[in-house]
Amino acid sequence: MKITEIETIPYAIPYTKPLRFASGEVHTAEHVLVRVHTDEGLTGVADAPPRPFTYGETQKSVTAVIEDLFAPQLMGLDVFARERIHALLHRTVGNPAAKSALDMALWDIAGQSCGRPVTELLGGHTDRMRVSHMLGFDTPQRVAEEAERIRATYGITVFKVKVGRHPVRADLDVCRALREILGEQVELYVDGNRGWTASEAATALRELDDLGLTLAEELCPADDVLGRRRLVRHCRVPFVADESATTPAEVTRSLLDGDATAISIKTARTGFTGSQRVLFQCEGLGAEVVMGNQIDGQLGTVCTVAFGAAHAASSRRAGELSNFLDMSDDLLTESLAIAGGTLAVPGGPGLGVAIDEDKLARYRQDH
Repeated sequence: MKITEIETIPYAIPYTKPLRFASGEVHTAEHVLVRVHTDEGLTGVADAPPRPFTYGETQKSVTAVIEDLFAPQLMGLDVFARERIHALLHRTVGNPAAKSALDMALWDIAGQSCGRPVTELLGGHTDRMRVSHMLGFDTPQRVAEEAERIRATYGITVFKVKVGRHPVRADLDVCRALREILGEQVELYVDGNRGWTASEAATALRELDDLGLTLAEELCPADDVLGRRRLVRHCRVPFVADESATTPAEVTRSLLDGDATAISIKTARTGFTGSQRVLFQCEGLGAEVVMGNQIDGQLGTVCTVAFGAAHAASSRRAGELSNFLDMSDDLLTESLAIAGGTLAVPGGPGLGVAIDEDKLARYRQDH
């Protein structure tokens, strides 16, 4: 089965409210829908969510690198020649969202061709995951009110709290308010997006020790080599590397150097193929993983839950699968539904979803 065409469709869907965190702020999902067409009539889809303040990609750069570099190299290749395809893609440095979208679209085609869901091809461990909801910067009262609403509406009891502000006290007050209002049955963990220094993070963790946090993610920059190692060494919960460990090689160095004790896997940045390599390395080194979120829409969330549910190690913890709730609309013909704090993997062949062409026409930016 040969690749005959690769489409890139930039689109923009506003969020219902600004999403704020230490490394940036977003008001609109400016993503790129990627479609890979074949000579047998099958089409694979995936979403590329650029994050310029983290990885340097933009909507325009994703579109350009696929149209100008990747598509000409991949045209006519067999969709199952993944190693050859990845070798060609990796001749160009960076561009993780663009490469990942192409990889996942090819997996979508593979699933469709044999009539099986991608999650089964990847491993088929379970058919759903527990959901973690991300809480952005705001006042303690507003953050707590959002968490209460999310718990009441969707049954979610795991919350990732964005921290990394100055003064640090603003974030500590939010965490303490969440614990007081939500009670002991709710799981809380923090993500600093490298916003604090190592010493600030150490002080904050000491002050939050009685709240029973379960993870600490990217509280300070990995470039602060000695400070980060001291912080990780004394951290009582798994310390998660996210944007500081974006490739299998970086993951290995991060774990062996003591920069982290757990890893966030994001299919939007390592696709399915690269994510498996990261996951298996973590298993071999005895490091936990959490399925992260690149502020994904529903299509990106489908990819995350399909991968996370496919493996025992990636399904143990709640996955960050609810950011699409903050979008004012989406592109799928059938919306995802979180119920009882879990999200099920769509059951159809491939990714098991379809794009609503009317909505795509409404939000696309290239017409």
